[in-house]
Amino acid sequence: MDIYIFVTFIYTINIMQKIAFLILSLVLFTITIHAQNNGDRGYIVKVGEKVPNITLNLINGKTVTLNELRGKVVVLQFTASWCSVCRSEMPHLEKEIWETNKNKNFILIGVDRDEPIAKVKAFKKEMHITYPMALDPGANIFAKFALKQAGVTRNVVIDQTGHIAFLTRLYDPKEFNEMKKKIEELLK
Repeated sequence: MDIYIFVTFIYTINIMQKIAFLILSLVLFTITIHAQNNGDRGYIVKVGEKVPNITLNLINGKTVTLNELRGKVVVLQFTASWCSVCRSEMPHLEKEIWETNKNKNFILIGVDRDEPIAKVKAFKKEMHITYPMALDPGANIFAKFALKQAGVTRNVVIDQTGHIAFLTRLYDPKEFNEMKKKIEELLK
């Protein structure tokens, strides 16, 4: 009889552990869905917030800070050579955003996530883009805007006063067109 009680006890504990695991999984899933539906999409910043003064190390050897770019509309495009969605978006950024606005009070900088300079230079050449690219070792710049484990293919539009004006995630033509309109408004 004692062995029966012991086996039943162990079986009950095993079932309780599985139930606790399922409940915990459901709670984490709900939190994740809520965060996505809340519109943050992995961002830790919001439209209207002032951006920190970040130093960008460009692949041409120059450096620039966001404070030095005050007075311009700035787009930081977070990207990586291994990102297929980034590759889909980049020709649109080049043609519809950069080429259209590069002679205005505007700058678009691709911020490459944690790749060596040789790879970033090859990526830029392969993608036929002419806008500047910056390095982001360890994704430390990325982490100022989004959760470090969140995915790239993000654009952060910064107004002339250094405040976030628009945020994108992935390449959605509708959202991309909204970003274009926002940039046009800011440049008027």
